[in-house]
Amino acid sequence: MKLRSPRLIRLVAFVLARTVQAWNLTIRNLKHYVDGTVHPTDPAGRRCIYAIWHDSIFSLLYIRTKIDILISHHADGELITQTCKKLGFGVVRGSSSRGGTAALMKMVEQARDRHLLVTPDGPRGPRHVIRPGLAYLASITGLPIVLIAVGYSRAWYLKTWDRMAIPRPWSTTYGVLSEPIYVAPEIRPEDLGEICGRIERRFIQLTATAEQWAATGVRPERADLTPAEPSALPQCV
Repeated sequence: MKLRSPRLIRLVAFVLARTVQAWNLTIRNLKHYVDGTVHPTDPAGRRCIYAIWHDSIFSLLYIRTKIDILISHHADGELITQTCKKLGFGVVRGSSSRGGTAALMKMVEQARDRHLLVTPDGPRGPRHVIRPGLAYLASITGLPIVLIAVGYSRAWYLKTWDRMAIPRPWSTTYGVLSEPIYVAPEIRPEDLGEICGRIERRFIQLTATAEQWAATGVRPERADLTPAEPSALPQCV
C-alpha cells in the first residue's frame, strides 16, 4: 500500500529515521582512506561528490557533514526524502531517467557550499554500472569524485535488483574511500562512456578490496589500493 497522506508520510519517516539511527549505534564502522585524506575534512576546504553503490545506501551515516543526496521520483521517493531530511541530509529530487537534467542543474547550484552524494547505479540499475550523470556532474562542477566502497562482516541481502545490504546488529561495516577523481571540464558526450568505464572499474576494484577486508579483518595494503589503470586516475581526461 502506497502512502499518500503527507502527515502519515512524515510520521513514518520519523519512525524510520529513529530506527536507522538506533540500528546504526550497534554497528561498528571502520574506514580506510586511499590517499590518507580523512573525508570530509580537508585543509583546503575542498568539497566532493561522494558516490556509493545503491546496495550500500544504508551506510550513508558514515558521512557526518553537510551533504545533499539525489533521490529519484519513484513512488516511494517522498518517504525516502522525508526520512533523509530527518537524518540530517539535504535532498535533491530527480534521477538519470526522470527529471535528471533539472536535478543535476540544481545540484550544480547547491555545490557552491555543500558536498553532494549520488548512487551512480540507481535507481533501477543495472547493479554496479556507472551511469553518465556522475561524470557529467563532476565535469560541470569541477568537484572531485570520492568513491565509497563498502564491505560487511555480516549482513542481510534483500531480493531486490541491487541486493540491498542491511548490516546485522553488532556487526562491522568496512568502508574504503577513494582518492579524489577529477573529470575534465567540457567533456564531449562521446567520451562519457569511456570515462564512466574507468570510474566503474576503479569502484569495482575498491569494492572487492572492502569486501576482502570484511572477510579477513586485515586492513588493505598499498598494493590492494593501487589503481588498475594508473593512467586513468586520479584525472579522467
